[in-house]
Amino acid sequence: MLAVDLLTRVGLATLLGVAIGFERQWRSRMAGLQTMALVSMGSSLFLILSAYSFDQEGDRLRVAAQIVSGIGFLGAGVIMKQGLSVTGLNTAATLWSTAAVGALAGAWMWREAIAGATVIVAANWFLQPLANRMDRVHTAGRSREVAAADYLVEVMCPREAGAAVKALISTALPSPAFRLRAVRTRPAHDPGHVEVEAEYFTSARDDQAAETAVRELSQHDGVTSVSWRIADEQAADWTR
Repeated sequence: MLAVDLLTRVGLATLLGVAIGFERQWRSRMAGLQTMALVSMGSSLFLILSAYSFDQEGDRLRVAAQIVSGIGFLGAGVIMKQGLSVTGLNTAATLWSTAAVGALAGAWMWREAIAGATVIVAANWFLQPLANRMDRVHTAGRSREVAAADYLVEVMCPREAGAAVKALISTALPSPAFRLRAVRTRPAHDPGHVEVEAEYFTSARDDQAAETAVRELSQHDGVTSVSWRIADEQAADWTR
């Protein structure tokens, strides 16, 4: 393979990766200019390696198939779970698509590579505002998705009030919507206080009910502080 041909193919793949990465970088996503350029360039190099370096009688598409599956490991690194939400799926899909663009450029299917990069950029640039607008319309006055949740209600109180607070916290959230799973008492940093924690499960998240319960608990004598939270999410505190 001529050096000019190699540089042309790899250069096109890199430029198309940069074009895709520009939109990701502009939106401050985890994978931006450099990552997309490298994914596209690497895919083209692997395809060129497969087409020109191995035994021509063998399966020259094997490396291309491995690009499709192998890029999944890179995509998995940008997918994160934050509380009840998952982020990074769009960036992972963009990485996967960018690998396809690079592979097309490596095979010198330049028209298809340019068209693919254009579609990816257009989809990311224009469909996200449309999706956000649809979410706002769809969720007006109602929840987009009914999600289960584990609520933790924590009360700090003097040691002598621990038994009474334990009884209060056991009925803090309304049943049957909230099901009590466990009540725990553990020592606090202050030797004269204890921390009482109740764990509830609900099939439909209801933060308003948790806010109301915490507000009512905070009015009881002997309660120093109250907080509620959902696992992996920041607590909402009410301190007397």
